[in-house]
Amino acid sequence: MYKAEPDPYCYSNSSVLRNKADLKSQETLDEFETAMTFARSEEPLPHGRFSVNHYKAIHHHIFQDVYSWAGKYRTVRLTKGASTFCYPEHIAREMKKIFTWLKSEVYLERLSINEFSADAAHLLAELNAVHPFREGNGRTQLTFLALLSANAGHPMNLEWLDPNEVLGPMVASFNGDERPLAELLATLQA
Repeated sequence: MYKAEPDPYCYSNSSVLRNKADLKSQETLDEFETAMTFARSEEPLPHGRFSVNHYKAIHHHIFQDVYSWAGKYRTVRLTKGASTFCYPEHIAREMKKIFTWLKSEVYLERLSINEFSADAAHLLAELNAVHPFREGNGRTQLTFLALLSANAGHPMNLEWLDPNEVLGPMVASFNGDERPLAELLATLQA
């Protein structure tokens, strides 16, 4: 569970995120979010140039039916467990740094599978540390990675990804060890 205080994204005296359907039960919101994001996943994703704006457009596309703030950076401090994510006042700067690096690396094109997996793990670790959105960061990261990997000639089959297997490597990458995440990504090569 995420912790953000004070959290204007949630209903009063609740940890349920304000949403377009005005659902105030977490279970009902989870079901609604799953249905709406699945429907959007069946549609073509926004075209872009693997930029900050493209990343934000992907988040908006996935969550536009659920949250009014889809595609917009969060404005509250956010923690999950012992992990504190980038403070909101630094998100824009940090995202610009990440995407400047990605462009300088020619969007990870012309790399071996192992090189691609290592750089993709670094990208995911950085995006995860920033956690630019109030909700939906993981799904946006993986959707963006699917597009980036296909463009780089290393398409990944994310259907092979077990959500329970990715948590440990993501936590390790947050703590500076990107190797387990790189190894996991290498196994997803289609």
